[in-house]
Amino acid sequence: MLTPEEKTKIIKKYKLHEKDTGSPEVQITLFTEEIKRLILHLKKNPKDFHSKRGLLKMVAKRKGLLNYLKEENIRRYYSILKKIGLKK
Repeated sequence: MLTPEEKTKIIKKYKLHEKDTGSPEVQITLFTEEIKRLILHLKKNPKDFHSKRGLLKMVAKRKGLLNYLKEENIRRYYSILKKIGLKK
């Protein structure tokens, strides 16, 4: 899990306005960081099926947010993909 300090740092970097904590961009970025951590954990612990299930759920949530953003504002969608380094 991300520590509160790490979450705050990510939110500051990707927020759209001063009080933004829940925009799709922020949520996608938080999910991406958690996914990266879980992937590293699963490389060390390949039989941890509970974490693998959590990883798959996070990937699905991130995909849903990306699809929402793609339908709402295509420029913001491509912008966040470029910032976090996802290929689409």
